[in-house]
Amino acid sequence: MSWLKEYYLNEVRPRLMERFNYKNVYEVPKVEKICVNMGLGEATINPKIIDQAIVELAQITGQRPKICKARKSIAGFKLRKGVPIGVMVTLRKNRMYDFLTRLINVALPRVKDFKGLPKSGFDGRGNYTFGITDHTIFPEVDSSKVEKIKGMSVTIVTTAETDEEAYELLKELGMPFRR
Repeated sequence: MSWLKEYYLNEVRPRLMERFNYKNVYEVPKVEKICVNMGLGEATINPKIIDQAIVELAQITGQRPKICKARKSIAGFKLRKGVPIGVMVTLRKNRMYDFLTRLINVALPRVKDFKGLPKSGFDGRGNYTFGITDHTIFPEVDSSKVEKIKGMSVTIVTTAETDEEAYELLKELGMPFRR
């Protein structure tokens, strides 16, 4: 079992039960899944960038990414329906906790001038989304082999019903939010 999962079960869950007066342990919000997405609009010009993104995202998450294709053609962006324009991974269970541990303890502290994650990333239903502009903050990626720095979007899906509950859950797990 992951260290973060044990910490959630033994430390975070009892504190959340006390803070929000839950009667049952199943009412306590938990992290359900994490979706990591790399949108690569440049792939219309340079298709090799998709192959690089697949390798790098697999190194970061430990899981093979799925290729996302354009749903419709947009002439202004020189985009045709069915052309690969991104890669994504959905992490659950142990891989999710391992990724979250590395994100909080290793990757985010390596961001230059990092002042914390914004609280505005909550969607009203207890899910939190934020962007990372440089994927090389993860130590798994060999920055000498990277041709182009790519950004990524990370969505943490929780079972919380309100943003306040989700915020408290993620804060207890160690997410570095701005003051």
